[in-house]
Amino acid sequence: MIEVSHVSRNFGDFRAVNDVSFSIPTGQIVGLLGPNGAGKTTTMRMITGFLAPSAGSVKIDGIDITENPVEAKRKIGYMPESAPLYGEMIVEDYLRYIAGIYGQNPEEKVPLLCKECGLKEVMSKNISELSRGNRQRVALAHALMNDPEILILDEPTSGLDPNQVEDVRSIIREIGKTRTVIVSTHILSEVETICSRAIIISGGKLVADSSIEELKNSIGTSSTVYITVGGDGNKACELVKSINGVAGVTVGPKEGEANLSELVVSVNGDAEIRPVIIKKLVEGGFDLYEAAHNKNTLEDVFHTLTEAK
Repeated sequence: MIEVSHVSRNFGDFRAVNDVSFSIPTGQIVGLLGPNGAGKTTTMRMITGFLAPSAGSVKIDGIDITENPVEAKRKIGYMPESAPLYGEMIVEDYLRYIAGIYGQNPEEKVPLLCKECGLKEVMSKNISELSRGNRQRVALAHALMNDPEILILDEPTSGLDPNQVEDVRSIIREIGKTRTVIVSTHILSEVETICSRAIIISGGKLVADSSIEELKNSIGTSSTVYITVGGDGNKACELVKSINGVAGVTVGPKEGEANLSELVVSVNGDAEIRPVIIKKLVEGGFDLYEAAHNKNTLEDVFHTLTEAK
């Protein structure tokens, strides 16, 4: 478990983190989010023990990381965005070297991590020859070498292609079943995909901490339906406006589609209203081409909570 209690960090007269508190239990994957300069990285460095808090405390499984840094850090695995790997070393030799540093048996540990992180095909290659995706896998194996209870990942899929991204995400999901995992990333879709909870920091302060679904509903439960129709768009607009639950409708030409109109329908609440709209339009003699329902996204929440802060 991670317990961050009323933590602040000053750099001279500048307060980068201001009275931030949260706790994360074992077996939870949490996204740590924030715009550039928000204090996210500073918070992460205090959790890992790279920086000491100016005020407050960080406890790792009940151990204060400032008072007992060695004991607390033994429970942490950390993968920075640009992991400092030794490019001239062969992957297997590098992992055996790291195993020795951590006091692990390389004969047992290296094969386990090779399998867990999907490194079988590159174990005999120089690290400098690896793709960025495989270097990330090596860095992840390094972070897992001491079998940490807590894993902290900084931009784990940055610069990866779509296939590599999904591979790394799958590994993180599996790891998160038995460990506490913090994922710091600017890719909000990644947080929605692999995290059950998000913590958002802006202007040095914690502005949100809840499950992904609760965050999406925190800025209201309104949603938007996009309807593409053939025929008189203005008449379709008036027809849809009469439907119960519709808060408003705008209409315009469908981009890239001649003779088609797009209705943007604002809906009260998040109920699925498309069947009613479709039935009304079909009965009105309109040709229906598309009906898409967009609810609040994590990106909407992030913009709302961090703009002008």
